[in-house]
Formats: sequence, C-alpha cells, structure tokens
Amino acid sequence: MAHSFISINKLSEEPYSKILGYPKATNRQIKSRISELDKLKIKSISFSGPTTIGNLAILGKGYVGVVVLAKKNNKLVALKIRRTDSQRKEMKKESVLLKLVNSVNVGPKMIVASKNFLVMEYLDGIKISEWIYQLKGVGSAKKLKLTIKKILEDCYRLDQIGFDHGELSNISKHVIVGKTKSTLIDFESSSTERKPSNVTSITQAFFIGSGIAKKTQKIYKNSSKEKIIKALKQYKQEKTRENFDELLKVLKL
Repeated sequence: MAHSFISINKLSEEPYSKILGYPKATNRQIKSRISELDKLKIKSISFSGPTTIGNLAILGKGYVGVVVLAKKNNKLVALKIRRTDSQRKEMKKESVLLKLVNSVNVGPKMIVASKNFLVMEYLDGIKISEWIYQLKGVGSAKKLKLTIKKILEDCYRLDQIGFDHGELSNISKHVIVGKTKSTLIDFESSSTERKPSNVTSITQAFFIGSGIAKKTQKIYKNSSKEKIIKALKQYKQEKTRENFDELLKVLKL
C-alpha cells in the first residue's frame, strides 16, 4: 500500500498539530517538538493506520503516546509521540524496556529515543484479533498454530529474563501479525519488578477466556480447559523449558 507523507514542518498546522501535541499543546511545545524530530532525522510523517484521532488516521494510541508512520533517512519507521497529558515525563524508560526485550529477539527493534519520541521498527501487519477473524479455508489451523507458538515462545523468553509485559490478557491490542514477523508490541506498562506472567496471560487469552479463544477453538479443536489449566499451573510453579514444552503439547502446538 502506498502511503502519502507530509513534511514535519507542516506539523505546526492544524489538524496535524493535534497529533504532534495530543491531546493539547501550546505553539511553543509544537515548535520544540518539530525541532526534536529534526534532530532525530525524522523528515516526514504519514497519517495512515487503523486508528483515528479526529479525521486523521494513525497506527495506534495508548495512555502514554500515539504512534504514527514516519520516515527516518527514507526508511519507514514507527514513531511514538509522548502525549502531553502523560504521567511519563519522557520516553527513556520505555526505550530501555524495548532494548531489553530486543535482547531476546522480542518486539519491534528499538532505533532511537528522545524526551518526547520513541523511534522503532515499523511492522507492516494487523492486530491478531483481526487476523484470526480473517482466517479461512485450507491451512488455517496450521497458520494459526505457527503464529500462536511463535508468540508463546516470545512470552517464554520474556518470562526467563523476569520481564512482565503487563497487558497480555488483552492480546487484541498487543500482538501484531506482520508480513515478515509476528510479535508482541507496546511495552509502556511493562516491568522487571513484577512477577512475570506472560505465558500464563497469553495462553488464557488464546485458549480460555476471550472471544479470541472461541474463534481459536473453532479453527482447531483443543484440549479441555481443565487440562490446559493444569499444565499452566505446573508451568507457573516452575517456569522450566520442560514444563513449557509440556504446555505446548497440551495446546497441540
């Protein structure tokens, strides 16, 4: 899909300034943010994506920031813009967390960060809930199993480094299925201080608790909830590879 881009100098004009200083910013803040983008070598932005603010499309919106498609040195990137009403004073902490998950090959690659911006790899894909609802026909079960297994492996690696994503019970927003890779996204609520429950949360979301679980069950018949819960409890007690493999076996992955 071709995206049309506008120069960052136009971001001082409405309606674009509404996104750069979401939800509300002074002219001075907007000017300062444009110069910050210039230092990061972000030259242009495209308003496209599945979410809208006013009548502009963006890639996503959270408590901390809004994400847009941008160009850095002619390369497509995802740009997270800190909200002016965010309790976070800067994007440094999230960039540190993203680097940490990158160290075990999870998440979009962290590129650079500044006070108000986080620049990361752009993943051309769709949210997992949408992807599952589009799955039809021959090979659906195989595709679904491969994708779920990949996401569970990501979660297992995060559990191993004591990292908790924090929002995986609501996976529709936090897992993206891309053309080149599927991965977890959005680490703004993550922590290395909480007990990690990535595998547990995502297994429950895929197989036990949600609308996604009903759809998954229709695409391929799974073990009983009792069996899954038993395997999860075992894994929760001891997060060993052996217990994780046992869980995968119960999940028929």
